Amino acid sequence: MRGKLKKIQEEQERLAREVQIKTIGYLLTALGFVAGLAMNDAIKSTIEYFFPLSGNSVVAKLFYALLLTIIIALISVWLIRVSERIEGKNKEEKAA
Repeated sequence: MRGKLKKIQEEQERLAREVQIKTIGYLLTALGFVAGLAMNDAIKSTIEYFFPLSGNSVVAKLFYALLLTIIIALISVWLIRVSERIEGKNKEEKAA
């Protein structure tokens, strides 16, 4: 009976840690989103300052969107690789 109770307590602690980790991740994502929106507004204002409402502003915005997409794609690939390495290490540690 005590063995089952101990397993239940360990599982509850594991789930509580997972919830905490996920919550922190969601909060960091939300903060990153807010920072991204602020940067987007700042970059838009900069483009409008250097290319005031002319035909060039469309080209500048397209260039900005393309450049930002490439940068975000590269960062995403890098983060996925880092995450996979971390998960691989965690699996190795659990197997040992």
